Amino acid sequence: MSAVINVLIAGVGGQGIILAGKLIARAAIASGLDVKTSEIHGMAQRGGSVTTHVRFGEKVLAPVIDPGGADFLLAFEKLEGLRYLDFLKPGGTVVLNNQVIDPLPVAVGAETYPEAAESIIAARFPLVFVDAVPEAENLGNLRVSNMVMIGALARLLPLPDSAWAEAIDAAVPPRFHELNRRAFARGFELAERASISG
Repeated sequence: MSAVINVLIAGVGGQGIILAGKLIARAAIASGLDVKTSEIHGMAQRGGSVTTHVRFGEKVLAPVIDPGGADFLLAFEKLEGLRYLDFLKPGGTVVLNNQVIDPLPVAVGAETYPEAAESIIAARFPLVFVDAVPEAENLGNLRVSNMVMIGALARLLPLPDSAWAEAIDAAVPPRFHELNRRAFARGFELAERASISG
């Protein structure tokens, strides 16, 4: 791999955005690549917007992805997917979770949540649309919805299965290894079966 691959992860506090960034970075490191990351927590404790930048390749000089520079946008919430579309380069791909978390202005009735966010995104970029929350519920733990999303993204990244397995084992406590591996595999399967629209 010669080119640097840029992944922007976006969501709200509590969705596991930071863990997702660390796991992708670990998988890239396990693949022998140079990695740089940057995290913007915002109002993470209050459900505010959170982003993580992950850049990997043979040599990475800076940790932050400029607008128009991301190859992939991994969006854990639909409005956050809309919010960060301008970070994608032409032809970049969005992996979008089918989840709505009302931001404060919507919750208090000052604004309305945009309708059909996935259609707006698909009109501009290739889209892999994942219903991660019910998939995590089917696995018995809502908290692994982020791992379902990581699995879906992994289907599109040039990193080997062994690197992802190593990253999962390093990033989560041993008692959750099997659950997280199953969630990751489910996301990978969903992305493999999904037709990329756009």
